[in-house]
Amino acid sequence: MTRKLPHDSDRKFLAYTGTGTDLIFNHGLELPGFASFPLLENSETRSILAGQMHTLIQLASEMDVGCILDTPTWMANADRAAPLGYGDERLAGVNRDAASLMDDVRRSAGREDILVSACIGPCADPYAKMSVMSVDEARAYHTAQLSVLRETAVDMATAYTFNRRSEAAGCILAARDVGLPIVMSLVVETDGCLADGTPLTDAIDQIDADSGSSAAYFMVNCAHPSHFAGSLNAHPRLRGVVANASRCSHAELDEAEKLDEGDPRQLGREIADIVKSNPAITVFGGCCGTDMRHLKEMVRALSGDLE
Repeated sequence: MTRKLPHDSDRKFLAYTGTGTDLIFNHGLELPGFASFPLLENSETRSILAGQMHTLIQLASEMDVGCILDTPTWMANADRAAPLGYGDERLAGVNRDAASLMDDVRRSAGREDILVSACIGPCADPYAKMSVMSVDEARAYHTAQLSVLRETAVDMATAYTFNRRSEAAGCILAARDVGLPIVMSLVVETDGCLADGTPLTDAIDQIDADSGSSAAYFMVNCAHPSHFAGSLNAHPRLRGVVANASRCSHAELDEAEKLDEGDPRQLGREIADIVKSNPAITVFGGCCGTDMRHLKEMVRALSGDLE
């Protein structure tokens, strides 16, 4: 079955990428290096991963919106998986398994407005001090994971938390090479700019120029609405916002020992205001520190537009 992607659909879609903080703070699990894909290899923790998405589907059904199930593969690339003991063959297997699990969850719901997206992360922590990949280097690098996921039941890929423009462009080209639609989701600082100081919408234009406008669309994630609300400029290529619960900077969140869940109702209102001010946005949801309370408040605040 070929399903309509968010930019081709008249539906709005709910996304939830706050699974990592939920697993750590609410389920008491350890995520080595913030990697959740090793949890697939244990039946108990595998069930928890599936349960998170079952809950998301239930909320989307109750609130009459579509939803996107992201595979737990954000860190399942060569550089970030190698320290955890994953060689090429084992890594390819866990990527396939992640997609299979999300497809099983989708099939159990029996709905046509549920998409499975292959979650792609940057080659290293977005804030690691490292030399920047060229577009060609990134294109070759991300082809390995994307080519494996292309052969699974995923509908598309979403590259989350990218903040280096050349790596983002290379990742998009890699997805084009293997024939998988891709969404590029950028992360910004508290000033609405990428880590190198490039304003968000300028970064979108530059990445589009370097990748032949091959991304399906762009998003912003892993930042609070107060960090990016004034930087969106109703950009027609920006179609999704997936927000953190906390107003803290990334540096502050990295040092936090307790979960900052913010104010779910206020977050819902802020997301609703952003969506209403940016007509192209069709995907919204929660990232670090959020749970179903936050997502429910977002949909409630938007309910007038969803009728």
